[in-house]
Amino acid sequence: MKTLVELSNKHLKSCNTVFKRYIIDEIDWSDRLIAIMGSRGSGKTTLMLQHLKETYGPKEGALYISLDNIYFAQNTLIDVADHFAKLGGKALYIDEVHKYPNWSIELKNLYDNYPELNVVFSGSSMLELYKGHGDLSRRLSTYIMPAMSFREYIELEHKIRFSSINLADILASHTEICHDICNKIKPIALFAKYIEYGSLPFYRESRAKYHERLHNIINMTLDYDLPSVTPTDYSHVIKIKLLLKIISDLVPYKPNITKLATQTGIDRKTALKYLDLLHRSGLTMQLSNAGIGDSVFTKPQKIYLGNANLMFALCNDPPPAGTLRETFFCNQLSAKHKVNTSDVSDFLVDNTYTFEVGGKNKRSKLLETVKNGFVAADSIEYGFGNIIPLWLFGFLY
Repeated sequence: MKTLVELSNKHLKSCNTVFKRYIIDEIDWSDRLIAIMGSRGSGKTTLMLQHLKETYGPKEGALYISLDNIYFAQNTLIDVADHFAKLGGKALYIDEVHKYPNWSIELKNLYDNYPELNVVFSGSSMLELYKGHGDLSRRLSTYIMPAMSFREYIELEHKIRFSSINLADILASHTEICHDICNKIKPIALFAKYIEYGSLPFYRESRAKYHERLHNIINMTLDYDLPSVTPTDYSHVIKIKLLLKIISDLVPYKPNITKLATQTGIDRKTALKYLDLLHRSGLTMQLSNAGIGDSVFTKPQKIYLGNANLMFALCNDPPPAGTLRETFFCNQLSAKHKVNTSDVSDFLVDNTYTFEVGGKNKRSKLLETVKNGFVAADSIEYGFGNIIPLWLFGFLY
């Protein structure tokens, strides 16, 4: 136990709290069992350490542990929690839970048998966390950490902090909001950089190797995370990688499942299952028509890569500007809103707002006849009427 306490204090000491992901203020940290989910590299570990450091500091009442530590080869999570609780522990922050056998069962036992403990956990495998979610569903508060917003990127990269803006305010007052923002930054130049490498905070470690690291994340997700969730031999992992490559070359991809199954050498049902796994892993985003359920075996109407940065990592040629725009819009809106395909435009948001996404000269006579119709236009600093700068939707969170 002494070793774990020393390691926890070491992590807290080195943790930087200057920049914090937005979700740190949205989590109800008083809940007894909290899961923080998100794609690899999104900043989950840093978030937990930041909250632990600012709330408790290096006190005996709080402890951070990582279950990939060799300590847990001979010691159980339950034993550590029991010892910690008897010492007066109050907050246990657990990382890399997906690398620990039967983690969901032991977390359930912690919740049931140690009411004095507040437990926060995360892991690098979103797929593994989804798998264990059912055992804990009645006890668990779940938060999903998306890729960084454009607003967060500006704060991290340039130390300029803006408040997030809700969608209703953007639609009603975008001209005034843009004036306030453009007095402080040149958003179009920053937006171009964000689209290429600003979605995950580790880009700062090495921009030159950022896309290579994205490739590594993709391979880790498909080679290790996916087989832990569903019985998958390596030959099928290769087929899933081919599936992802086909999608990346054609995004936004409108699936022809029969053709896709033929191209990858799998049956239709398996193709739909693997598309769902790619979506839940965060590598892709799937959209359906409004009113259609999210069943695993319901064909999506449109598929995008999980964020615009992935396009630069996966596409052989420079990604098409139009696809980058749509991927950005879908990624940023999906964090807090329901995004569907639209019969008359690009996107339907919250079953209320219709959006077309395009370049600076984008106009839409069609939207003039649609209630709550808007254009998200790239490469403009200011909008007018129902035409709104695309970059502004990066300030939603």
